[in-house]
Amino acid sequence: QVRLTNSGGGSVQAGGSLKLSCVASIATDNTACMAWFRQAPGKQREGLALITPGTGGTAYLDSVKGRFTTSQDNAKNTVYLQMNGLRPEDTAMYYCAADRACSWRARDYHIWGRGTQVTVSS
Repeated sequence: QVRLTNSGGGSVQAGGSLKLSCVASIATDNTACMAWFRQAPGKQREGLALITPGTGGTAYLDSVKGRFTTSQDNAKNTVYLQMNGLRPEDTAMYYCAADRACSWRARDYHIWGRGTQVTVSS
């Protein structure tokens, strides 16, 4: 059973930065797709960024493009989400997920980290 461990959340002021990590229990370059999602209270889980560790290909939700960057370190079986220019509306629980194919839909992912809270104050 593949396990994902999220970390790196915290509380920052608007305009600040955080870097989230997601460590996989298997070699990430053998994972077809890893994704970052977030879920704010009362809202649906939304996909933010996708990364294919084998190729390094990435894709982003329009609202985070230019502010968030996902990257990988296959030697550490880890993917990252660097978040800059954080806004109060970015406050949410952030999750990483993995599966055999990339998708923007949370229901298509069967492997999830437990999440890490990000809180942005104005």
